Amino acid sequence: QVQLVESGGGSVQAGGSLSLSCEASGDTSSTYFMAWFRQGPGKEREGVAVIDGDGRRTYADSMKGRITISQDKAKSALYLKMDSLKPEDSAMYYCAAAHDLPYGGTWDVSFYAYWGQGTQVTVSS
Repeated sequence: QVQLVESGGGSVQAGGSLSLSCEASGDTSSTYFMAWFRQGPGKEREGVAVIDGDGRRTYADSMKGRITISQDKAKSALYLKMDSLKPEDSAMYYCAAAHDLPYGGTWDVSFYAYWGQGTQVTVSS
């Protein structure tokens, strides 16, 4: 089992920046993929960024160029730096972990076994 706890959300004006953190505990060695997802009001949960155990990063088109995902294995921590935020980026942001991801399954929520409780990001215009 892996437990995930996000922090760092908040309110910011358009064009601003926020950094999210996710602390993992438990059997963290079993999860090779760590990711950030988001879910806006009335919308489906969507992937934002993924990083694997070797540091390879994949970004969703929706925020590519404005975000950076990183991890600190020693601290079992995952981070998401977000810049040039837009009102449409307002959502609950979730940290997720997966043991494995099949080809084409990067953004499929069903492959992520562990989820945090989420942290709210609100961007005002």
